[in-house]
Amino acid sequence: MNFDAVFVELREPIFKLCFRMLGNRHEAEDAVQDTFVAVHRGLETFRGEASVKTWVYRIAIRAALKVRADRRVSEPLEDGRAGSVAPEAALQARDDSRRLQIAMAQLPAEHRAVLSLSALDGVSHREIAEVLGIPFGTVGSRLHAARKKLMVALG
Repeated sequence: MNFDAVFVELREPIFKLCFRMLGNRHEAEDAVQDTFVAVHRGLETFRGEASVKTWVYRIAIRAALKVRADRRVSEPLEDGRAGSVAPEAALQARDDSRRLQIAMAQLPAEHRAVLSLSALDGVSHREIAEVLGIPFGTVGSRLHAARKKLMVALG
């Protein structure tokens, strides 16, 4: 297994996951850097009990949670999108994105992680269970609870 190949394949999805969990581009970049430093260090001893993707996601979630715990000053959430769209549509999309980010930030970390992995990254429930180290059935219950809380937060 080659570090460069793992990095190229997973850097973008790991950044998106960290950004959704942290709501801050700089903190997400810090978590991604911490993730891939840990991957680089641990790649030789990786036992293959889980897929490389699952292993890297698990490291990334721990890194994001550590960055969040180390957060000293709360910074405003960012809109992670760019592009040229009609001004009205862009403003509405930005507002919707901001509302979603704020609502996601209000969720407990375990709900945010399950929702991000499932709905936004398309990771299977079985892989989520492996990534988070929780029973398969717990994934469904956390996902259900996360969706309910998100709907309430979005109004």
